[in-house]
Amino acid sequence: MSVNSTTAETGGTSATLQAAAWMVGSILSFSTMAIAGREVSAEFDTFETMFYRSVIGIVIVLAAATLSGRLHEIRTEKFHLHLLRNGSHFFGQNCWFYALTVLPLAQVVTVEFTSPLWVIVLSPIFLQEHLSRARIISAMLGFAGVLIVARPTPSTFDPNLLFAAGAAIGFAGSAIFTKILTRSVTITCILFWLTVTQAVFGLVCAGADGDIALPSSLSLPWITVVAIAGLLAHFCLTTALKLAPAGVVMPMDFLRLPLVAVLGVLIYAEPLNPWVLAGAALILCGNYINIRTESRRRRATPRPI
Repeated sequence: MSVNSTTAETGGTSATLQAAAWMVGSILSFSTMAIAGREVSAEFDTFETMFYRSVIGIVIVLAAATLSGRLHEIRTEKFHLHLLRNGSHFFGQNCWFYALTVLPLAQVVTVEFTSPLWVIVLSPIFLQEHLSRARIISAMLGFAGVLIVARPTPSTFDPNLLFAAGAAIGFAGSAIFTKILTRSVTITCILFWLTVTQAVFGLVCAGADGDIALPSSLSLPWITVVAIAGLLAHFCLTTALKLAPAGVVMPMDFLRLPLVAVLGVLIYAEPLNPWVLAGAALILCGNYINIRTESRRRRATPRPI
């Protein structure tokens, strides 16, 4: 083995380890946001939570953009795509926050993990991507997993699971429009319009009844945690994807499910439902097959010289 190849392997291993470290940050941030989101639910409805989270997010994004010299990257180009992306995300995030208040944490995260499978279904329509056999199998496994978790019979089905499913669909739509935007728009610009438009959406929806709750001394720290954890989660995930292939990075996010399940047991005394675990296994299998297949396909595709 040559010195150059040894160096390349060492560099690749180092990048993978760094990506794993960033994914630990993403997993912890998403899990923290779930706990904080449930804690503020007694004082705020989901629209108020989104409004305050977004207002704090605006301050953070502007401060970070100013300090890093990226303020000039914030532009109004393709604003209609920002609206579509953030409208979809607003819908999904509100469903997610509400689901956290009425369902065990493990159930919410399990159904949320169907989001990549919804992307598979929607990508041929919005991204003109081919629906391969592996993607179809992945989607079918994910759908079977959801049926196991939901058990849609009159005696066992919980209608609140529809909110968790709505979150997954909303996040899938957000991911699709994000992919379109990242072809020509910077992350700073995307995050800025994410926080601004969702602050407006939140203000309009929260104020529709003429009553917006103000943060108390108890809720203000929690809502701040929601805002910071949300931005940190996306930043850590984006950084990890820059360091290592998606096929390496994304399976790491599956660790969020057992972590959230354990947190639900320790903090809220939620039981570990075997049906949820069985459904989660199928959903994660579906995601893994898709990621693995896509990773192999990209490695097999000749690179231009």
